[in-house]
Amino acid sequence: MHLSGTLTQPLPSGKLPATLLAKLLQKLPTHDPALVLGPAVGEDAAVIDFAPGERLLVAKSDPITFATDEIGYYAVNVCANDLAVTGATPRFFLPTILLPAGQADVAQATTIFRQIGATCRQLGISVAGGHSEITPTVNQPIVAGTMLGTVPRTQMIRTSGAQPGDVVLLASVIPVEGTSIIARERRAQLLAQGWSSIILDEAAAYLHNPGISVLKPALLAAERGLVTAMHDPTEGGIATGLYELAVAANVGLSIDLATIPIPELAARLCAACGLNPLGVIASGALLATAQEAQVALLRQCWADHGWPSAVIGHVTPVEQGLTAQWAGQPTPFPRFAVDEITKLWA
Repeated sequence: MHLSGTLTQPLPSGKLPATLLAKLLQKLPTHDPALVLGPAVGEDAAVIDFAPGERLLVAKSDPITFATDEIGYYAVNVCANDLAVTGATPRFFLPTILLPAGQADVAQATTIFRQIGATCRQLGISVAGGHSEITPTVNQPIVAGTMLGTVPRTQMIRTSGAQPGDVVLLASVIPVEGTSIIARERRAQLLAQGWSSIILDEAAAYLHNPGISVLKPALLAAERGLVTAMHDPTEGGIATGLYELAVAANVGLSIDLATIPIPELAARLCAACGLNPLGVIASGALLATAQEAQVALLRQCWADHGWPSAVIGHVTPVEQGLTAQWAGQPTPFPRFAVDEITKLWA
């Protein structure tokens, strides 16, 4: 199997490079006719048709490796988001909890289980099983979750559904998760630089307000048939999320970067840490594409339920590639080999 670069070339932290991942996925067995939507760059979850009926099974697994504070809350919401963008309602969660040997104690384990339980109750999800262990192979807590849900056949959404002529929208703002991580993980350093504890508390609270869940806007859009595609931009930020959407749908994108909503506090925190907010982990925002005729209805639907949104670009033919503008002036499309948040631990 030929892969780009040498077989012994070190890989950067974070997701596997998209070109490498695509090649590796091509070698996997995905032939079962029950697999409606299998593994692909840009697709957020698997969709499986086990038996005749109105609903399909949707499955997702994802680890939490950046955050340690409120890791159980992160784990549940990140998986739920990936189900929601297919139009699916999350129902069952199976977490694998790995705790570092020599550091883990009863209080830490209790806290993580409590976080998982409280978040699942909030979202109406049952914990169906999982695994936990203390191991010397990790140096911080890791929660890798698997979530199962169901979606009506007529409501299923694919990231690959975007078509040239569609409008690209973003619900909420960016980078919600990244802003919270910065404030939590670099609190001491930022206080030493003169940041106030009140401001850092506000940024840390982005985890809950506006929050990292996009379950509500995703299900609203799917239930009402207002979108052609949805995607959950996470690691690599909004820029990587847009790239993944384009790859999944085999389309081009024209994006006005100036229209991407970034709160002033988020921009300031990213700047203080030398991070480009377009490449910072972006859970809490929802990417969607919609036909022009549906855009006003979609935005009003979201607004009626407390979700701000912005039109950030258009879907173009694949041969036009990924293009970007800043207030009408052409600029290179931003690309990030690894998530900008990793610079915090460099």
